[in-house]
Amino acid sequence: MSGSVSSAPGTLSEAQKVDVRRFCGYPAYGAGAAGFQSWRFFQAYGTLEYRMNNLAAEEVAVVVNYLATLAALEVAIPEASGNLDTEAAAGWQHNANEVRDRAALFDQWRRRLCGFLGLPPGPALGPSDGITLIV
Repeated sequence: MSGSVSSAPGTLSEAQKVDVRRFCGYPAYGAGAAGFQSWRFFQAYGTLEYRMNNLAAEEVAVVVNYLATLAALEVAIPEASGNLDTEAAAGWQHNANEVRDRAALFDQWRRRLCGFLGLPPGPALGPSDGITLIV
């Protein structure tokens, strides 16, 4: 997360919107309407953009809290790689599933943000039910 403050009460900064898109699994917006990836994502993407631009001040506060939590969880995943070369040392035992567990927790919180915003997880977050649709 960029750490930038909202431009006005009840609004998200552009940096915060980038983080919301990314954490929700949606691709970069680009410089405007030309940044839409395809018609397939328009409805959910349009809903996301509308919601981010029309949140109540109290809802912005909740989203900002999600962004702070997600930023901390995201940073913890690569930091866990520092333990991958050691299985045990003295009384310490490495959790062999630490990276997987941290990534799963991160994705769970990402899905919670999507749920709060009332939209499906984006293409980069993948399906939540384990079912893959091939069209």
